[in-house]
Amino acid sequence: MRLRLVAALLAATSLTLGACSQDSDSAKNAVAVGGTFQFHSPGGQTEIFYEESERAPLPDFSGDSLMEEGKQISLSDYAGEVVILNAWGQWCAPCRSEADDLQRVQEEIAPHGATILGINVKDYNRTIAQDFVTDNGLSYPSIYDPPFRSAAVLGGVPSSVIPTTIILDRQHRPAAVFLKEVTDQELLDAARPLIEATE
Repeated sequence: MRLRLVAALLAATSLTLGACSQDSDSAKNAVAVGGTFQFHSPGGQTEIFYEESERAPLPDFSGDSLMEEGKQISLSDYAGEVVILNAWGQWCAPCRSEADDLQRVQEEIAPHGATILGINVKDYNRTIAQDFVTDNGLSYPSIYDPPFRSAAVLGGVPSSVIPTTIILDRQHRPAAVFLKEVTDQELLDAARPLIEATE
């Protein structure tokens, strides 16, 4: 009986893994039928880049500002701008570590019509998240979204993958996804071509 249970579990696991592994060309394509962005991490990649022909715009989304309670922040507030979305939580060690890098990127890209937009997730104590922003001198805005409802809008990014950073071009189409702690250089290398393309 136990052997049959183990065999069944192994079979189910191999089916799940097989469904995730595709050839690299089709796996890279994150544009689903109908032209909407769908999140994929082919082969467990932590860095995914999309050619312009593979991109599809995100729908607009909004949420309560982390720092200014009662104020709404929407993606459409940044129309025509390159936006770097960063899903983070102060409870997350890699998020804490990359905060300085994100702030340096914000300071460099803001004069060029670009911004970082944080999405604070799984921080059910708002004050602790606000203190983290203040203590680290973070000047970019964040949406307060403890249940990570915006994950659905982001093509189904799993809430277990925090931090997640998505670079959107000026049409708010995902051009790059980082499923790991990022450095300022990685972000700037990926964002600069998008910023310079229309300057």
